Amino acid sequence: MKFGLFFELSTPRPFTTENQRDVYENAIEQTVLADELGFNSAWCVEHHFLEEYSHSSCPDMFLAALARETKHIRLGFGIGTCVPEMHSPIRWAEKAAFLDMLSNGRAEFGTGRSSTWNELGGFEANIDETKRTWDEFCRVIPKMWTEERFSHQGTNFSMPERCILPKPVQNPHPPLWVAVTAPGTELDAGDRGMGAIILSIADVERVAPRIAEYRKRISTCEPVGEFVNDQVAIANWMYCHEDGDYATQKGNELISTFGYMAGQTVEISEAYPANNYTALGLLGSLRPDPNAPDAGKKPPASGLCFGDPKHLVETIRRWEAAGVDQIIFMLQAREHLPQQDVLASLRLFARDVMPHFSDQRSTKMAVKA
Repeated sequence: MKFGLFFELSTPRPFTTENQRDVYENAIEQTVLADELGFNSAWCVEHHFLEEYSHSSCPDMFLAALARETKHIRLGFGIGTCVPEMHSPIRWAEKAAFLDMLSNGRAEFGTGRSSTWNELGGFEANIDETKRTWDEFCRVIPKMWTEERFSHQGTNFSMPERCILPKPVQNPHPPLWVAVTAPGTELDAGDRGMGAIILSIADVERVAPRIAEYRKRISTCEPVGEFVNDQVAIANWMYCHEDGDYATQKGNELISTFGYMAGQTVEISEAYPANNYTALGLLGSLRPDPNAPDAGKKPPASGLCFGDPKHLVETIRRWEAAGVDQIIFMLQAREHLPQQDVLASLRLFARDVMPHFSDQRSTKMAVKA
């Protein structure tokens, strides 16, 4: 089991220069500490137009900043949006390889097709084509990294022969991942030999069968890259405190403020339904019904990591038994927790939880001479 961080870079109103900068600086400080404590990875989302929820429109720039401030922690695009109206696959190949160079071989490349109508509509993307364009991106980007010169004539993307630079440090290339929100996407990941980043926060027992199916699919896959990345990462929440009740209380507050911000993504999806898009997966069972009595509200998912170290060890053991390789934690929502409390939570987790699990440092990928 490995542990990482997952950043949305959510920002409270009013949107001033100072408070927007504070969000970025606090996230960098958290990652630097996590690197020192032995966490394995830090991931940054790509989102556009989502007020308060995520001011993370340029994850490549944030990850580049982390690359220069850290030494060991792996740096992941979580995810790079594979929609041609937003990006060319050439640019993603260049950006991921550039990050790999700056970090000396620590880049991870997560892919996906966006999850909200706000973003897709803002770029006037064709939602009926996003699954096909994502598939094409996943197949051409690894070739751009490994072939000296590359050309392509495809359905959604074409280019004449060119040398795409730089080439990544990792040999043959950074690990490939897929963001999993809707059930079934983990099977798409398995079929292509890609790691699955499961963003749907739910009870461990509900996710376990999906992980088992992923393992079956990936065992007979035809990888889109040069190697199979047989890994499952779970996006989760974490707040660790000596007082378990206090940690749970603060964790529930994080969920509530996150749900408030994410409401804008859910409401638009419900107003303009589409078969190939569902409500944002990170909400899962966390979206409360404000009109329901307390007895009628769904309890938080059982796999959340809010509590004292003993409770967190027990919860993570359940994820481990379900077949999870890595848990990547969200620590903050709209800067609800004071920065010193977030840093204290990381230190306590590293001191009293991580030693119960295997070495957190991932095996470094081979690098080119």
